[in-house]
Amino acid sequence: MAEKPTYEELEKKIQKLERTGSEYNKVKKKLHEEKTFSRALLLTAPVFYVAISVDGKTIMINDTMLDALGYKQDEVAGKDYITTFVPKRNHAELSRVFDRLVKFNKPTLNENYILAKNGKELLVEWHGKSILNKKGHVSYFFGVGIDITARKKRETAYRENEQRLKAIFEANPDPVVVYDMKGHPLYLNLAFTEVFGWLLNDLKGNCIPFVPEDQENLTKAQIKEIYESGNPVRFETKRLTKHGKTIDVLMSAAIIKDIQGINTGLVVNLRDITGKKRLEAQLLRAQRMETIGTLAGGIAHDFNNILSPILSHTEMLLHDTQEDRSIRNRLNQIHESTKRAISLVKQILTFSRQDNFCLKLIEIAPIIKEALSLIRSTIPTTIGIEQDIDKNCGYVKGDPTQIHQIVMNLATNAYHAMEETSGELKVSLKEVKLNELDSINLDIGPGLYGCLTVADTGGGMDKDIIEKIFDPFFTTKKIGKGTGMGLSVVHGIVKHMNGAIKVYSEPGKGSKFTVYFPLEKGSLEKQKIQENELMPSGIERILLVDDEESVAIIEKQILERLGYQVASFINSVEALDAFRAAPDKFDLIITDMAMPIMPGDKLSAALIGIRPDIPILLCTGFNGSISEEKAISLGIKGFLLKPITMRALAQKVREVLDKAEKINL
Repeated sequence: MAEKPTYEELEKKIQKLERTGSEYNKVKKKLHEEKTFSRALLLTAPVFYVAISVDGKTIMINDTMLDALGYKQDEVAGKDYITTFVPKRNHAELSRVFDRLVKFNKPTLNENYILAKNGKELLVEWHGKSILNKKGHVSYFFGVGIDITARKKRETAYRENEQRLKAIFEANPDPVVVYDMKGHPLYLNLAFTEVFGWLLNDLKGNCIPFVPEDQENLTKAQIKEIYESGNPVRFETKRLTKHGKTIDVLMSAAIIKDIQGINTGLVVNLRDITGKKRLEAQLLRAQRMETIGTLAGGIAHDFNNILSPILSHTEMLLHDTQEDRSIRNRLNQIHESTKRAISLVKQILTFSRQDNFCLKLIEIAPIIKEALSLIRSTIPTTIGIEQDIDKNCGYVKGDPTQIHQIVMNLATNAYHAMEETSGELKVSLKEVKLNELDSINLDIGPGLYGCLTVADTGGGMDKDIIEKIFDPFFTTKKIGKGTGMGLSVVHGIVKHMNGAIKVYSEPGKGSKFTVYFPLEKGSLEKQKIQENELMPSGIERILLVDDEESVAIIEKQILERLGYQVASFINSVEALDAFRAAPDKFDLIITDMAMPIMPGDKLSAALIGIRPDIPILLCTGFNGSISEEKAISLGIKGFLLKPITMRALAQKVREVLDKAEKINL
């Protein structure tokens, strides 16, 4: 049996084989090179590598991690990894990670903070793995880490910015939509849901169906413009709500771009301007009314100067021809025609809401019945008239002709609405009591009102038409059927009587106009007695001023017939000079308002400056710069509207003189 070689013999033999085994040397060299390369790669890789023993000691940290932490290799070797490199708050968490690696031998993924030498913390995403020995036991832990500190800051900043933008959008009282490039909504704020009704989940990636057909071309053109120019756009358009309501919006849109400058979508702000548009329309109507009213006032002034002498001469002739029936009949015709002309002037002023009528106490029910009798004879029998008139409705302060005009206009409009289809005209009058809330809604005071309702079963009106029906010259009737003045006149009359008018209508469901007349307490008999009593007279001295010679002449004649001594002037400056020369010569001044050089209010102020106790009666057809209240505030004692009847002039002159006499006693 051969002897076993000793250890020394074997070692020599191996050394010999190493020296002579060229193949072995090549393999060994290659393994060394690969080991050197791997170590170099490990140490210099742009990620963190760390090897930790089972008992938590640092075996190796690569250069990238050392540079990031500010350490050198000899400073970390053998150090306890957790206490050296991990913030205290994360110790327990990392210990649990190591325990899992030992127990389950499965790779782990977690985020942990590590401490640099200067105390700065880095957030690292770690991929951990257990390295086993030949016996299958854990030899050490190996971790590969990526510094995600900067990335996390960016993500946090992004989330914060996202939350900030969301807060801005939610706080915005205007609806806001964020679209992708396909026009699908990505985000809707709360205001959008409140105004339009949709939630984001309702749409499920579809386009919002809220662009009216007539607004599609405009919307497409503006979107094209924004993408071509890159600039934000702003324009007025219309949108539909979820429930089909159309609203006016001011749409502002801007492009959303990514970090490379590529278009990713649109952000759109939709301001609801329905109320603003309504107010603008009301303002425009008010401005139109003011312009037309100024014109109407000028026309009325000229007409009054023409009608005043005709009316006054006719009244004087009627008094002078008590016996001659033939002449009286002709004069009565002139008188009635003149009154109709005066009524026309009143209509012009009424529609422009600038008239100051002398209203009187009248019973409203008989006037409405009379107007309906006339209507019945003028409309075909295919249209029925249903009446419900409370004859005990009471009295209103108004003008009988105007009440008649209200009923005729409303009934005629109702007839025209049913002319082609026939139907039912329903007219009612009843007494109603309005509480505080009702009166606020109608813009009138609470109390008792005569409520006139005129309803038809015609085609009805939509909202756009309803908003315009009280505008002068607006009409939906065919040419020759109407001028568009009727409802504007009605509106003016009702407002002047301190009443209210409202309309309710829907397409296909007819229309209903409701007029509220404030009911008055008073004696109709007392008023009739006052109208039939003799005209008062006097012997006082009067200074009369009117720039229209024909008006001055006839007023002088009326006053002289009543017994007064009259000095008349057609020039206000000459009249002032005459008064200044002898201020105690006159007991009363009667002056027109609209005169050249020195109008009536200026003349009155000058006269009062000379003699503070002189009573003044101011006459005007229409002037926007003067009213009865303003005249009284200037010290003027009386106010009369042209054209002036003999009775009105006689009563007002006597009234002013008697008041002045009582004050001077």
